[in-house]
Amino acid sequence: MMNRRELFASATAVAALAALPRAASAQGAAAPTGEAARMYAMFDRSMDQSMRRSPELTTYLGIDKGALAWSKSLLSDNSATSAAEGRAQTTKDLAELRSIDRKQLTGMDAVNYDTVEFVLAVQDEGNSKFAYNNGGSGAPYVLSQLTGLYQQAPDFLDNNHTIETADDADAYLSRLECLSRSFDNETETARRDAAMGVIPPDFVLAKTVTQMEAFLATKTAETTLVASLIRRVGEKNIQGDYAGTATKLYDERVKPALQRQLDLVKSWQPKAVHDAGVKRLPKGDEYYAVSLKNYVTSNITPEEVHKLGLELVKSLGSKANALMKKGGMTKGTVGERFAALYADPKQHWPNTDEGKEALIASLNEQVKEITPLLPKYFGQLPKAPVEIRRVPKAIEAGAPGGYYNSPSLDGKRPGIYWINLRDTAEQPKFVLPTLTYHEAIPGHHLQLALNNEAGDLPLIRKIIGFSGYSEGWGLYAEELAVEMGMYKGKPIDEAGMIHDAMFRAVRLVVDSGMHYYGWSREQAVKYYVDNIGDQESGAITEIERYCVWPGQACSYMVGKITIMEQRARARKALGRKFDIRKFHDALLLSGGVPLKVLENVVGDYIARAKA
Repeated sequence: MMNRRELFASATAVAALAALPRAASAQGAAAPTGEAARMYAMFDRSMDQSMRRSPELTTYLGIDKGALAWSKSLLSDNSATSAAEGRAQTTKDLAELRSIDRKQLTGMDAVNYDTVEFVLAVQDEGNSKFAYNNGGSGAPYVLSQLTGLYQQAPDFLDNNHTIETADDADAYLSRLECLSRSFDNETETARRDAAMGVIPPDFVLAKTVTQMEAFLATKTAETTLVASLIRRVGEKNIQGDYAGTATKLYDERVKPALQRQLDLVKSWQPKAVHDAGVKRLPKGDEYYAVSLKNYVTSNITPEEVHKLGLELVKSLGSKANALMKKGGMTKGTVGERFAALYADPKQHWPNTDEGKEALIASLNEQVKEITPLLPKYFGQLPKAPVEIRRVPKAIEAGAPGGYYNSPSLDGKRPGIYWINLRDTAEQPKFVLPTLTYHEAIPGHHLQLALNNEAGDLPLIRKIIGFSGYSEGWGLYAEELAVEMGMYKGKPIDEAGMIHDAMFRAVRLVVDSGMHYYGWSREQAVKYYVDNIGDQESGAITEIERYCVWPGQACSYMVGKITIMEQRARARKALGRKFDIRKFHDALLLSGGVPLKVLENVVGDYIARAKA
């Protein structure tokens, strides 16, 4: 799934992302002319503004050096005034883009136009309809167990802000100093939203308070914000009192700002309701519909989502039943048999540091096993490596089971597959291969690393991502692993793959159930556990995630089905000319697109293959 990388994975990420330039066009390519030239000039004119509005962007991309070194010392201005300026800029950019004659664009120029137009249009629609969380859609609450700077800032500074020199360390201190202002701006936005009735459910607040209190209870020297700097200046032998300065900034500025934020969240608890969905929020039904469009990137309706989920849970359950019988498991419902697998001690790594290290070692073996098979299925493979790391303990209570961060554009930061090991009982052996194929290879790592490395892909396309496409690819990769023979002779492990497909089908049901049909949190948890047998603790984490990211959980299965349909279309159109390696290259090297645009990408591929 996407979390920190979600900053660049949805249409609501930041409008500035839609204004990045065509700086990464292929060397030797003909200069664009006519309407294409107008379009790329628009992207170029917005470049400086985009970077200045979101200086973290250059750090995420690994380009915060040279002429962009100034950005490394700053954080985004997240004030209400800046947010209003951003919304106005989105409207202006959309109007300018739509003034370009789309009919005169072909090939990738047309794809680039359609992709950026979709982002701007969905963002502008959300901005015009919804005032809370500074507009947009897909994340109604400024502060929750998964949203807020207390979640994002430590991870960003530790894993993205590189430290090689004293200037880098000084820039880190500057950003640490900026954090207090950013926390207070965020607090004021949340306070304003609460006045509109936009307060997270009581169970979300409880987990948020727990995480914030744990953050504040950590000794200063042991907090990620301070310890990361101290550790890394030591490793690079950078001289200076960085420990003392960071400690003073944290104790005197950052910590009090976070305490003010915690006090606000606590003040909401007596008035919080238990309703899980967004229906109760201002224009709640509309908010969910726009959120679905944002994440799924198609025009699927909440009713269609719910119906599709129910049908898939039934059909996939039949496949799981057949595989379990083949593996000797015949008693009970499919959900009960999955629950039995979860309860089987043989399926668990010890819930100790040693057991967790062994679990990660087993994941590395799975990556090692599938890697030699890739050339049979892909024409181009990424240069960037992938690393498997444990989700930091400070955020594991509310974090998903696994997620991926893409490599930096300069290749210095690898792709990272994060796995949540708060309790190994939530990560049984029979589902771990599928998680690895989804998050690492051939899933998100191939997709996002190749996206970064595609030489003829405009920079805007390297940055803007789409949950429907990206998570659809991750789920498609799970199915592809079956085709690659990774489950041969392993019916229970293959049932684990079906389990995870059912998991995504269940998401369609419970997400639409809560946000559109008014299901309670408990009703959603029960449906989840009854059908796929997961531990209730893991089910609760997932359900509560869907509460704060309405619509995102629906992107996986709809994206996978769309990719499978487009593959079948290409195979039928090309017959013997169909080459799965070239099909995969066409999808991955064209970059992430809305599912609405994917059909055009595949159509271009078919035309080229026929020629």
